Amino acid sequence: MTEQIKHAAQIVPSARQLTWQELEFYSFIHFGVNTFTDKEWGLGDEEPSIFNPTEFDAKQWVEVCKSAGMKGLILTCKHHDGFCLWPSTYTDHSVKNSPWRDGEGDLVREVADACRERGLAFGVYLSPWDRHDERYGTDEYNNYFKDQLRELLTNYGDVFCVWFDGACGEGPNGLKQIYDWDGYYKVIREHQPNAVISVCGPDVRWCGNEAGHTRDSEWSVVPEELQDCEKIQEDSQHVDDGEFSKRSNSRDENLGSREAIKSKDKLVWYPAEVNTSIRPGWFYHSAEDDKVRSLEALLDIYYKSVGGNSTFLLNLPPDQRGLIHENDAHRMAELGQVIRTVFQHNLASGAVAIAKESLDEEHNAMRMLDGNKDSYWCPMEGTEQVVIDIDLGITQTFDTIVLQEHIRSGQRIEKLRIEVLEDGGVWKQVAGCTIVGYKRILTFAETTARQVRLIVEESRWCPTISVFEVYSSAGQKNKTAIV
Repeated sequence: MTEQIKHAAQIVPSARQLTWQELEFYSFIHFGVNTFTDKEWGLGDEEPSIFNPTEFDAKQWVEVCKSAGMKGLILTCKHHDGFCLWPSTYTDHSVKNSPWRDGEGDLVREVADACRERGLAFGVYLSPWDRHDERYGTDEYNNYFKDQLRELLTNYGDVFCVWFDGACGEGPNGLKQIYDWDGYYKVIREHQPNAVISVCGPDVRWCGNEAGHTRDSEWSVVPEELQDCEKIQEDSQHVDDGEFSKRSNSRDENLGSREAIKSKDKLVWYPAEVNTSIRPGWFYHSAEDDKVRSLEALLDIYYKSVGGNSTFLLNLPPDQRGLIHENDAHRMAELGQVIRTVFQHNLASGAVAIAKESLDEEHNAMRMLDGNKDSYWCPMEGTEQVVIDIDLGITQTFDTIVLQEHIRSGQRIEKLRIEVLEDGGVWKQVAGCTIVGYKRILTFAETTARQVRLIVEESRWCPTISVFEVYSSAGQKNKTAIV
């Protein structure tokens, strides 16, 4: 083991990154003038008079999110068209000049209040690209953008996330903006120090696509260069199909392996977020009412993102009424019901775990079964391969295992496998994976056993495990197959 690998094993998340990761699953809400023009990207010339969601109900949005088991909501307070969903002091292009609530409404406030009332974390998306404002492309625009950030970060309570993308096209004057990223970050850290800055920011990394695809090995410890948002802006190119080539280097399959980091000067904790929409588009289009993702497809993304050391940001676009459409709401309720049912009964809750390799009594193998995320099993430093035997107490039938590392101590596991003891005393492998990180959900063919063996085949410095849980999805697989 090289000194660099030992160093990589000791890189840990910040407090804000830990809090964000524990949310696991949260929503994106794309809503604005595009909802009323049936477009994905507005041109910036839309009249505020078209914005009038006569049945808008922030509480309905929040209840839909809660039904799915989501723990947060990020609102597109201003998209590329420049229209603001709050009555900004710094522009007239906002809800204050719309017929909604007779120009007296503040949609950001209503959503933030509804989230707080029901215990959802609230986050904001503010597009740096502005196709409406004549200041875009000048130093004055950067000041305007920071003023708007201050409004959102000081008037609406705690914010868990400020979400930026790398979009940088022309403004109404034909100019492109050089974004003052450092200045933006300074404003956020000053007013919301506990908020993560996501995607085009230093705290949370984009997974590299908007389709819900995930890497098999999603490392949180990666080269510092992936945080370079000026490089992202340089690489961003506006093309006819309305897409941006964002962060090309983060699309690589291999970001944090030994090979990928061996020649890098500095490593950072920069975990991944998977973002996608429940529909083909990000804003609501009535033509997509019958194109809501299936329950099976959403479960697959959930297992591979939340269960693959990422978080899952799922977009739910409200319609022109100002409500999340019935089809989307129904699918969210189905998804939440399945997740709650599968993970409601941990079959390892009364199990006994034994590992010959343990650092001391405080870190013995039983720590990964005690339900306390702050306790964990850990062997002596320099022990990279270990075997842990788990006795479930009685014979159980199961098909899902959840593992978590103690990421407060770093991300270390590189490869493991799960075996069960069959009749006749033969150990049979039923599952395996590379990284674990914050959480790994392993699914496999239904098996029946009492004795389970966890074998860490490769790790950095010494592995840790804070959670080992066993579940059965009996009854749910057949259900999802026919939805």
